[in-house]
Amino acid sequence: MADGFNPQEMIKRFQERADAVKKRNLPAVGGEERRLFIEQAERDFMDFSIIADASVTMDDGILTMSIDLRPPES
Repeated sequence: MADGFNPQEMIKRFQERADAVKKRNLPAVGGEERRLFIEQAERDFMDFSIIADASVTMDDGILTMSIDLRPPES
């Protein structure tokens, strides 16, 4: 699996996924289904964005992702 795997390419794909969620059209649904769709899109965006911001390293076939979840300093 590690042969030919580029962690930076993976991060780029997650950035593209986060961007795609932002551009996702709302389906022609209303009420509860619409609310659920919007909530899922918000979770998808957050998850993809978090991974897209990760620092990644690959050492001896072990992928390590570091994600700083601390709030920014004022």
